[in-house]
Amino acid sequence: MMMGTLGRYFFMRYVITTFWFLVGIFSLVFIIDFSEQASRLANLPRYSISGALLMTALRIPLILQQTIPFVALFSAMAALISLNRRYELVVTRAAGISVWQFLRPFILGSFLFGVLAVVALNPLAAWGTKRGEALLAEWGSTRNADAGSIPWLRQIYNGTDTIIGARSVQDNGTTLLNVTVIHFDPQGTIIRRQDAASAKLEDGYWLLNDVTETRNGQLPQRLKTAQLATNLKPEFVQERLAKADSIQFFDLPRKIEVARSFGFSTNGMETQFHSMLSLPLLLVAMTLIAACVSLKFSRFNQSRSVILGGILSGFVLYVVTVLVKAFGSSGIVPPFVAAWLPVVVAMALGSTILLNQEDG
Repeated sequence: MMMGTLGRYFFMRYVITTFWFLVGIFSLVFIIDFSEQASRLANLPRYSISGALLMTALRIPLILQQTIPFVALFSAMAALISLNRRYELVVTRAAGISVWQFLRPFILGSFLFGVLAVVALNPLAAWGTKRGEALLAEWGSTRNADAGSIPWLRQIYNGTDTIIGARSVQDNGTTLLNVTVIHFDPQGTIIRRQDAASAKLEDGYWLLNDVTETRNGQLPQRLKTAQLATNLKPEFVQERLAKADSIQFFDLPRKIEVARSFGFSTNGMETQFHSMLSLPLLLVAMTLIAACVSLKFSRFNQSRSVILGGILSGFVLYVVTVLVKAFGSSGIVPPFVAAWLPVVVAMALGSTILLNQEDG
């Protein structure tokens, strides 16, 4: 009975601390990102202050998703240090409750925090990214919201070899903005170039709008619309141009299967999928690291070097996780290993340090 009541109390302390950390980070990120977006996009034709506020709100979930591991680390450290300064952990230990027992609410809270980030924040971030790109297009921008790399497609159809490039992608790749189409003859010589404001993939053709067509030895010709025959399917284009981190967690298994059916590499999407699966345990590892540096009793001032060591340890774990994830996306390391190895190692190290500190 005592542990149940105490466990609920510790759990609520962790939840409240995490909530206020999220509120603080949300406010800080909102102000910084709004200022950056306003200065970068203010020259667009249909830009407005209300639109910039909406754009920032749409981007916030994606940015928050990157900060989740640090929120879990700082929340656990702040909650444990606060409990220590109030003698609550001292009384808990004096009652014969071990560190592994009173850490359970914090571990459970961090695990549920990770689950919530996967099932709620990740889909919201994916939706916000797509909506933000559409909003940029409405303002007249020809760049992606994240200023990503320029996509290129190559198609060979009806004896013609064509390369299609664009500055921005919408609707999962079926709509391209600021498009350049280069046509080659069978000998590989450029015979025609088309520059269009946009291109939309229809049934059996690309519909080009506001086209400037240039042929060898001829003056450029302006066309309102033009059609480019294609055998590309929307599913193929979507998988070819989709970014792994822009796909919500629940769509990743289906996207992986579709990409495999087209012969595309699925390393990036598989790594992203396993990274999402391992996120709750990554937050548990962050909590164990926080416990390693926050359980030593101090009434007034916790050792600054110990706290700094915990922050650096969490930062190193995050950097290693991102680095190994990049190796998994490029195929150097199997995606499963890239996503799970740092988490397992961090949990093992955190548990070992706690065992040494508490149980000798």
